[in-house]
Amino acid sequence: MNDTFTIDDLQNIWQKVSILHNGQTYGGQNKNEKIEYINHIGSVVFEIMNAAKNTPDFNIGLAVRCAFLHDTIEDTNLSIETLEKEYGQQVKEGVLALTKNTNLEKRHQMMDSLDRIKLQPKEIWAVKMADRICNLYAPPYFWKQVKKEKYLEEAKVIYEYLKEGNNYLAKRLLEKIEMYPNK
Repeated sequence: MNDTFTIDDLQNIWQKVSILHNGQTYGGQNKNEKIEYINHIGSVVFEIMNAAKNTPDFNIGLAVRCAFLHDTIEDTNLSIETLEKEYGQQVKEGVLALTKNTNLEKRHQMMDSLDRIKLQPKEIWAVKMADRICNLYAPPYFWKQVKKEKYLEEAKVIYEYLKEGNNYLAKRLLEKIEMYPNK
């Protein structure tokens, strides 16, 4: 898959992930607030597109496709075979690296994913950092302090593991970590 895309490519993949994630929501920062999950997907893509403007030798096509699709294997009925058929082997491998292996104990899943991400092109590292940046905007209203602290600690591990992959996103992630609510 080349590193370019057209607006039609973007529209097609946006429609696909919108349909795949249809009905999925997450908790907002205010009580009983629900946000459509596609908002998260768009936020990750926006981070990647901005990073591409600030990163030399960046395969934006690979990064944007993986940003759009990063949660599809985990959270939708999209098969790995369909993913590869429609987007190619490199995108499939990137998305799989970004996907937790649920056959492992929960406490090992993130490190396993980070180890697999490090074997991928730096654009996949960028997607993981962008994903966590977006997840650090504001915690859901129902998260307890202990959950926020654990999530922040995971963000620090992601930063340490992947910071060499993209200077721009590493700086953004560190800023989000430092600003993350701890109340």
